[in-house]
Amino acid sequence: MLKFLLVVILISVMVYLTVRVIQRRGILPPPNRSTPPRPLGPEDDPDFLRDLNRKRKHPEHPEDPETT
Repeated sequence: MLKFLLVVILISVMVYLTVRVIQRRGILPPPNRSTPPRPLGPEDDPDFLRDLNRKRKHPEHPEDPETT
């Protein structure tokens, strides 16, 4: 059991060091830590949806009972 654990640790250290060497040489791009914000469409914008819901419930030009 101890030999198996030692082999697993040795293999993982070798893989880690290989990946680090490849990254430093520029063969693989470095991992992107921050992703740029993606543009929001109207269906993804919470303010747009809230305003749309508000307009549906309370139209801008309701029929006024006083004018009729």
